[in-house]
Amino acid sequence: MSVVEGSGTEAPHLLVVDDDARLRALLQRFLTEQGFRVTAAADAAAARRALAGIAFDLLVMDVMMPGENGLELVESLRREGQEVPILMLTARGAPDDRIAGLEAGVDDYLGKPFDPRELALRIRTILRRTAQPPVAEASVGPVQLGTRWFDPQRAELRGPEGQVRLTGGETALLAALAARPNEVLSREEIAAALGTPEAGERAIDVQVTRLRRKVEPDPREPRFIQTVRHRGYVLRPGL
Repeated sequence: MSVVEGSGTEAPHLLVVDDDARLRALLQRFLTEQGFRVTAAADAAAARRALAGIAFDLLVMDVMMPGENGLELVESLRREGQEVPILMLTARGAPDDRIAGLEAGVDDYLGKPFDPRELALRIRTILRRTAQPPVAEASVGPVQLGTRWFDPQRAELRGPEGQVRLTGGETALLAALAARPNEVLSREEIAAALGTPEAGERAIDVQVTRLRRKVEPDPREPRFIQTVRHRGYVLRPGL
């Protein structure tokens, strides 16, 4: 049966989605002790009901759930325009499974079993990253990308159609590139700027691919976020 439970403390509000009642209760208790407000949902349907009434700061979601699984829920939320950061919990440690999560729109992932302290650390890292994009200098101004402009200080990408929806991870990635325009950044440097130094090269490639879909007129022929073979990526602002 679907379950939605709330805690009632101060600070960022998390939604934990996991069909394992024991783990769900443990996570709710631990994260509450860490100073978060925590609501817990037993499945995707319960999560949707919670999301309909509350603006959460971050979702912690299991992949394997009955009915609509975690990846399917993430893909659906992103299609609906939900930009809330998502940390995926997965018992599947294979790189392909983690890449699938990033492709679906997940901001970070953590393999089971995990140390709860690492979970709290990753949550705080994502929240910091989404609250304040990692720019190198406070004076970094808006960057032109064709008919659109990215403002690192406001964490906004705007064009003739209005504001372009970016996830927290996409905003952080674009901010990192915009802080050093026309300078090649290695995948390792990008991962460090995103607060995920353990991310592999393929994970960074997936995140760049997702961002290009929102920035480039033709993602297959990128004009602004260019690949420099064997070195990394470079942002080329302009018309």
